[in-house]
This record gives sequence, C-alpha cells and structure tokens, in this order.
Amino acid sequence: MAKNLLTGETVGRGENEETPSGSTRKTSIMMAALKAASEGRLDLDETIVYEQRLAEEVASGMIRFMTPGLVLSLRDAITGMMVLSDNVCTKMVLERLTLEEVDNYCKALGMVNTHHRFLIPPLALPIDHSLQSVTTTSAADQVLLLETILNAQTSVEAQAKLGCTQELCQWALQVLKNQVLRYGLRSRLPFETVTASKSGRGKRGRMDAGVVYRNGAPFFIVTAYTDDVPQEMPDGTPGYTMSLETIGRIARACWDHFPVQ
Repeated sequence: MAKNLLTGETVGRGENEETPSGSTRKTSIMMAALKAASEGRLDLDETIVYEQRLAEEVASGMIRFMTPGLVLSLRDAITGMMVLSDNVCTKMVLERLTLEEVDNYCKALGMVNTHHRFLIPPLALPIDHSLQSVTTTSAADQVLLLETILNAQTSVEAQAKLGCTQELCQWALQVLKNQVLRYGLRSRLPFETVTASKSGRGKRGRMDAGVVYRNGAPFFIVTAYTDDVPQEMPDGTPGYTMSLETIGRIARACWDHFPVQ
C-alpha cells in the first residue's frame, strides 16, 4: 500500500491481506513500550545487562556476538531493536511487556490484521509454516501506524490514540529515521533521501514499511510485503534479492509518479 501524504491518494494490492510481519512488527512493539513509559510503567533509563541466554534463537543484530555483561538502557535497547533490528534488544524490550499487551495495543489502534504471537520466531521454523506460526500484519495496518506516528508530532488527538507524550512520539519518529539499512524501499531512492522506516525478513520473503520525505517534508508512506517467494528464481537470482528489488521499484514508482504539490 502507498499513500501520497500531499494529496491523500492511496493505491494498494492485497493491502488488507494478513501476511508475515517480519521485523516490521517492531514499530508497534516500540510504540507499546513508549506508551508504558508515558504511563510510568516502564523506565527508559532502566539498565539492562546482556546475558548469554538472550542470544539463544537469535539470527539478527550484533549484540549476540558481543561479550555478556554489556549494559544498555531500555531506551538504547529500543533503538537497537529498530535501527539494526537486533533481536537481543527485542527480547530485552519484550521481557518488560507482554505479547497480549502489544497485541491489544495494535487492536486498539485499529490494526485489525496484526497479531503478535511469539517473542522471537524459532530458527527452525519450516519454510511452509502457517500464518498462525508467526506474527502477522497487513500493509494497510502499517500505513495506519506510521501515519498516526507522523500525525502525533503535532496532533494531540494522535498522541492520545498512541498513548504517548509528544516528546516520545517525536523520539519514535527519529528512531525510525535512524534506520541504517539501505536495501528495500531505500535502494532506488536518491541516496540522501530521508526515510522513517522499518524493514523485515521472513522465511520466504522480505518486507519494508516507511515514510519517505521530499524537500524536507513527508511525501508518501509505502508498505510492501512479499511472501511465498522461491529460494531461487528460474534465472538463478536468489528469491530474497528479487523481493528487495521489487520493494525498491515500488518505492521508486511512488517517488517518480506521485504528484508533488
């Protein structure tokens, strides 16, 4: 799904279909944690010690390769979860929430096709897994979430909907802008293009969701999910390469063809 934020125009294909979320789920985990912090139930300055157990069943990020004993704040754990998609950090955050809490938070926002089911998907998850075996979402749900975060920069109503202070809504948007990975939706945009995004990977596809800026202002939101992609395409191209290339082309099509007012 893509939405031109200047005109309100939307386009989509299967945007309401439930699909594996990959790490794009982490945006809603971040916002649920910030809501708990806004309510005083979590302290973003809480110190967390990296224990070896947190590296078990983890396949993303860099902390899993580091020496146990490293100390992070909860704020930094959220940052690591988002910017490098570090799943040690994800565990640190989710151990201070419950899956039910995060799931209910999404439902309250109107994300009807988003279902948080597991702390971390098992590494041995088969490629033909069912949707019920992973956290799922939809492209439309992620547009809703990103647009609400964007609106909450100034809108008291959007801040209330997210349950977060304006300061934390602004911090969340900056964390999304700090994303360092340049494949997917960023891959075909001009190099210095500002995006506020979160990418993901699943057993059989890739996904990306973000706000794209132009001339210093939000231009469009694009959320793209691929699933059931073969490990290798007929011409020998790896399936994940084709997934990322497709997402990049979609973002570039929005950049080139959405009207700029």
